[in-house]
Amino acid sequence: MDAAQLADLRTMYVLTPMEGQTWGLTYDGLKAGLLERDPDEFVRIQEGGQIRGSVMHYGITLDGEELEGYARVRPEGISILDSTAQAAANFVGWLREHVVPEGLAMTFNTAWGLEEDLQDAAVPEVTRTRLVATFLAHLEATGLG
Repeated sequence: MDAAQLADLRTMYVLTPMEGQTWGLTYDGLKAGLLERDPDEFVRIQEGGQIRGSVMHYGITLDGEELEGYARVRPEGISILDSTAQAAANFVGWLREHVVPEGLAMTFNTAWGLEEDLQDAAVPEVTRTRLVATFLAHLEATGLG
């Protein structure tokens, strides 16, 4: 698969705190951040009971592209669905500015990485262009490249 095809691939990106850390994620805080940037975004919290727990489904528009995702407070993490590497990098930028406390890191994986039993990897503190390259390298490691 060539670089352009790889860049167009869409998958779920899962972002979580580093092991042993917490972002202090709350549905109310995430909802406020989403609605602050666009009051028309959808946000729905679904109670799942003791076994499945609750989940927050949301929409976010980045660079004119409407994306959806979900978040959980236990285990703590946020996903962006059906996303390109570029859109995922843009989302990471938004998370760093509005959700993840300063000084705390995050890890990532993708649906394909999880299927291939790839370990979560640290999201590096680099430019968005280099972060896209990191995400593309991850996709290649899943065997797609």
